[in-house]
Amino acid sequence: MKKRFGVEVVRATDEPGNGVSVEDMAKKIKSLRPKLVAVTHVPTNSGLVQPVGSIGQLCRESDVLYLVDACQSVGQLPVDVTQIHCDFLTATCRKFLRGPRGTGFLYVSNKALSANLAPLFIDLHGASWESADTFQPIRSALRFENWEFPYALILGATEANRYALNVGIENIAKRNDELCGTLRSQLTQLPGVRLLDEGNRLSSIITLFSDRKSADELKAALAAEHINTSISTHGAAILDYDRKGMFTAAIRISPHYFNTEDEINMLVDTLKRILE
Repeated sequence: MKKRFGVEVVRATDEPGNGVSVEDMAKKIKSLRPKLVAVTHVPTNSGLVQPVGSIGQLCRESDVLYLVDACQSVGQLPVDVTQIHCDFLTATCRKFLRGPRGTGFLYVSNKALSANLAPLFIDLHGASWESADTFQPIRSALRFENWEFPYALILGATEANRYALNVGIENIAKRNDELCGTLRSQLTQLPGVRLLDEGNRLSSIITLFSDRKSADELKAALAAEHINTSISTHGAAILDYDRKGMFTAAIRISPHYFNTEDEINMLVDTLKRILE
């Protein structure tokens, strides 16, 4: 958008160790009157949970459109658009919702719909053709969908959402908090390990750096023991890694409510053996 249309991108400053500064965001909203404020609820690493509700209140008071990326938070934390005060919220189903890859969802507020906002590309699923040169978007958020639709994947995504709701999002969040609290405290005792997590409130994403083994080596050794982790590269989190003086990759561990204490202990014991 910056290259094509001259959109100016302005970043708010961070509070040390606690994500985006709500105070600086308020100043920038007041002085710049942006067209859109965009915040990532839970970044891809660092375990951080951003204050999206507080920022949403600022946007609401200033009548500024607000977009929240909830890709990493939906399925592991309660996400309530009425408390966040967002106009748009996006999420994927393949992460903590445990649904099919290639599916996700978009929430659009009545405010955004009343402003007659529509996607850049729209087809006959999202609009009606009124005359030779005019069209009318349909009234609901369905205007943001396309005609071509992966129905089998959507059915799978629906079942994944239903499963999570049956377990209970509050129950999931409480269980994740317990598991991650236990795991973080044990990981800090391992030799040569540095946790990159920060923030007053932490999510179920734990990012670990070792000065003894590379992320690739750790991931491969853990996979050999049937322990699944992923790698968070510098290219996936440039702003965060540069601020932390990180120019390589880290292991990302993402416990979820179905994991057990025995599995947590097995992960820690395996890491300890690998690092010794």
